[in-house]
Amino acid sequence: MTRRFQSRALQRVYDEVVGQDAQRQEAFEQELVNVEAAQLLYDMRTKAGLSQRELATRVGTTASVICRMEDAEYQGHSLGMLRRIAAALERRLELRAVPLRSRRPVRKTRGR
Repeated sequence: MTRRFQSRALQRVYDEVVGQDAQRQEAFEQELVNVEAAQLLYDMRTKAGLSQRELATRVGTTASVICRMEDAEYQGHSLGMLRRIAAALERRLELRAVPLRSRRPVRKTRGR
């Protein structure tokens, strides 16, 4: 799967660094999930007006766990912990799977 970006500069860097290498593409996608999870957590917490320590207390964990999970380089995000955090913030976590490629629907025509 070749990823497409709106930014030409970002596209150029992706093409040069990742390109068609399947292992690099997989690593990129995994890192993207880590970044998205960390950003989601940070956004939910700050929107609720909570410090890491306050959120940790609500979740029943430590501030260092919350800090680690908000780090984009952290690779240990667990669905269970993300759900606990969402619940503590009165949110519901949704999980989606999206197609790898966007395809135009094929129009079927009937012969007369």
